[in-house]
Amino acid sequence: MVPMHSGWFRRWRAPAALAAGALPALAFPAPALWWFAYVALVPWMLLLRSAPTPRRAALEGWLGGAGYILAVHHWLLPSLHVFLLPVAALVGLLWIPWALLVQRLLGGSPPAGRAACALVVVPAGWLLSEVVRSWQGLGGPWGLLGASQWQVPAALRLASVGGVWLVSLLLVAVNCALVLLVAVPSARVPAVAGVAGCALLTGAVWVGSARPAEAGGLRVAVVQPGPVPDGPDSAERRFAAGERLTRPLAGRDVDLVVWGESSVGEDLSARPDLARRLAALSAEVGAPLLVNVDARRADRPGIYKSAVLVGPAGPTGDRYDKMRLVPFGEYVPARTLLGWATSVGRAAGEDRMRGDAPVVMDLPGRPDVRVGPLVCFESAFPDMSRRLTLDGASLLVAQSATSTFQDSWAPDQHASLAALRAAENGRPMVHATLTGVSVVHGPSGERIGSALPTSARAAAVYEVPLARGTTLFVRFGAWPVAVAFAVLAAYCAAVGARALRRPAPAPTPPPSRTARG
Repeated sequence: MVPMHSGWFRRWRAPAALAAGALPALAFPAPALWWFAYVALVPWMLLLRSAPTPRRAALEGWLGGAGYILAVHHWLLPSLHVFLLPVAALVGLLWIPWALLVQRLLGGSPPAGRAACALVVVPAGWLLSEVVRSWQGLGGPWGLLGASQWQVPAALRLASVGGVWLVSLLLVAVNCALVLLVAVPSARVPAVAGVAGCALLTGAVWVGSARPAEAGGLRVAVVQPGPVPDGPDSAERRFAAGERLTRPLAGRDVDLVVWGESSVGEDLSARPDLARRLAALSAEVGAPLLVNVDARRADRPGIYKSAVLVGPAGPTGDRYDKMRLVPFGEYVPARTLLGWATSVGRAAGEDRMRGDAPVVMDLPGRPDVRVGPLVCFESAFPDMSRRLTLDGASLLVAQSATSTFQDSWAPDQHASLAALRAAENGRPMVHATLTGVSVVHGPSGERIGSALPTSARAAAVYEVPLARGTTLFVRFGAWPVAVAFAVLAAYCAAVGARALRRPAPAPTPPPSRTARG
């Protein structure tokens, strides 16, 4: 075994931190090794606890955070190219406070009290980094650790109580306990107690939390036209492919047909011929169409991405303009400063415009159903789907397009978010894309039917169960975040009070002088 103070080990600490931070990405789709999330942070935390100084721990926390961002977002390289590196370096700074907590609380041979404190404070520190980076300007909440558990029923039940935030907290607590078990024999009692506590909490939530109460069903068709080669007529060819796949739905008694993001390339008020084609298609199928218009609006300046509901008589007037845009993909932050990103990747040449407010749409023919639309990236934000549920949505719909990243992990990662949002809100969610992966999840986050993979050009009908009632997450919001911040504030106050009580060091007497003869 190589001693940690050896020169060889010191030279390799920085790349080891970068690699250790990247490891949790394996828990997310496409690898989807969900179980790995319970141990993935252990190598990084072992490295941080052995850091000789807080400055070194801060450096390795930063490098590990950058590695995490690079690994979870590596599929952005075709769009951002080298610009992804400074983005990762910037966002990676958010893990420095967590790294300092790991070094301070887990370093050396912590007594039982400090080890028990670490099991609470270290997860809270991790959540701080997740919450801050969830701000849209820093990239949004893509790749939150708790989201790796999208296919685990017990984790989805936890999400219904405290959102993805509660799942992240428990995952980090388990990793922290494993570090204590591996590296601190004297702290094995609190470590085992911590793992047992996480298991007991999960069991209590599983037994005690209310399941969504069934309230009928809905037949929803998802239309996925597949990739369309770029060209001057690509928007028209995509529209025609959607029409062709939708027509066979006639006679199948569907209640709603959902097209993916950017499925219509012209504003319908400026192209009444397209509006008439959609209206005729709705009449033929016998169901309204929820399409997505990506175009310059005729009634106001700028390009908008909008969910538009169309019935047999044409657009119903229900329209939602996307509010949270993808950094660089749909707008360039601080374009005057960072506009050069358009010359090295596929950053937006013109900023899209933002919508003003969420919209809940009444579904024609089904007075008991209201639809809450989101567009693409917005399905990553827990607060947006919660707002729609509070406003009365009984069905959540995300219209997406990940064709730019067709052969990467992005389509699977994006589709997995629908399970979390469905479980958090106790509402079914439809994730409809142009090119896959399209998927439907029920009110508990369970998969409904088969997903449409990236290789599919198809229209699929899903029997979607509806639910009534509210989850604890909808009722109380992101309360685990408030608890985590309170824990961190209490810890900082305790450390500060201890520092104030510590007696000041005695002054050093001046050096004595001796006479020379």
